[in-house]
Amino acid sequence: MYPAALLLPWLAARFLTGRVTAELRRRQVLDRPNHRSSHTLPTPRGGGWGVLPVIWTAWVLLGWQAGALAGTGPVLAASALLALVSWADDMRPVPPLPRLAAQALAVTAGLLALPGDALLFQGLLPLPADRLLAALGWLWFVNLYNFMDGIDGITGSQTLFLGAGVALLLLLAGQPGPEAAYGLALAGAAAGFLAWNWRPARVFLGDVGSVPLGYLTGWLLLTAAAEGLWLPAAILPLYYLADATVTLLRRLLRGERVWQPHREHFYQRAVDRLCRHDRVVLAILAADAVLLAVAAATLSRPWAALAAPVAVLALLAWMARGPLHARVAENSRGLPR
Repeated sequence: MYPAALLLPWLAARFLTGRVTAELRRRQVLDRPNHRSSHTLPTPRGGGWGVLPVIWTAWVLLGWQAGALAGTGPVLAASALLALVSWADDMRPVPPLPRLAAQALAVTAGLLALPGDALLFQGLLPLPADRLLAALGWLWFVNLYNFMDGIDGITGSQTLFLGAGVALLLLLAGQPGPEAAYGLALAGAAAGFLAWNWRPARVFLGDVGSVPLGYLTGWLLLTAAAEGLWLPAAILPLYYLADATVTLLRRLLRGERVWQPHREHFYQRAVDRLCRHDRVVLAILAADAVLLAVAAATLSRPWAALAAPVAVLALLAWMARGPLHARVAENSRGLPR
């Protein structure tokens, strides 16, 4: 089951994303560059429609085979709701409050679908506090996944890493349930999308892709935590959490409107310096590989978690080093996005 869960979504997403890209270009659904953009050419936006149907189909089939559709059905339905709201936002900006309300509804539905005795924080908190903290964390994760989708390949590669990472950790922990297969299907679909989104990107996810992917990836991490792997589940997304959270706090302290687009994430500063999206994404993947090794080590040695923040801090320091200057357009050096 596991090889098919990885390979079939990869092939399907690669094919479907190509068809979706052609249709988006035909309909002129384009992300046009502005002064906050990291790209220089109009590029189709909405590639999430090439990924999400593949994930939904794979998870339904895998859940049906494992007899687990009762738990995953509400999550899939909620992700479809988020896709529709986010697609509307891609077409014409939707105010923040309705978007946040849809996300809160989706998070609530996902948490209600969990077994009543599943404590995500392993009994450290009473059930109401456990669920409240999980809801706030999940809601933030959905939004940061969208915030971080700003350069070619970054969210596709992160989704591939987190899906495969959760699957590997579950298997190493001796828990080969349907969630491991879900993670592989998520990783496979992300790999298929990356064939079109790696530098130079021919299509972007759009909010219709990044928001539901953040929701589904967050659900995988929460289910791993509910299975007792709360420490590895916290380590895997640590770079995304750190970059988005530190950037948000800095903007809050300056009194800025945090929901508005900007170019202050650490990865954006690294692109400003290097003028290469792929080099920055490869550096993130190298740090992710360290985080995966640390997460695996914590299965038997919890103290190994101390190495995780060191790896993330080293990456952020590398991204922020050197003077921050006005962006040099990549095509001025003959380097497309």
